Amino acid sequence: MIDWPLAELLPHAGDMILIDQILAFDAEQIHTRLTVKPNGLFNRPDGSLPAWVGIELMAQSVAAFAGCHARQRGDEVELGFLLGSRKFECNVESFPAGTELTIHGLRSLEDDNGMGVFECHINGVGIHASARLNVYRPPQATQYLHEPAGVQS
Repeated sequence: MIDWPLAELLPHAGDMILIDQILAFDAEQIHTRLTVKPNGLFNRPDGSLPAWVGIELMAQSVAAFAGCHARQRGDEVELGFLLGSRKFECNVESFPAGTELTIHGLRSLEDDNGMGVFECHINGVGIHASARLNVYRPPQATQYLHEPAGVQS
């Protein structure tokens, strides 16, 4: 279990941090968990979390992976972008309130330009979701965001 505060590892704040905890990480993968709370930003009236939010749970786990590695190196946590997902599949329409979910992200590709691909899975009792996430972490993301339109490096 990792004791670093999630707010120091993710470029999110407050209610936008959806995962509860980092269980473990290494050079190629991360394991996180959460318990579905009934009153979150994306919950349905019955307290359940729509399954499509699973993509964000996976993306936050990938962001936590990058944040953990940055912290290990003594670097600042940098902004990254979810470019898209492929093959999102889930065997349920929603995650019921109170359900404990574990998320596993495995890096299958990352290049020197900051492009990466992660194979991700969410599991809970009777629940399985999977997707392949395409992510991008530009070098010097802050500078990247402030470039005027049409300027190419």
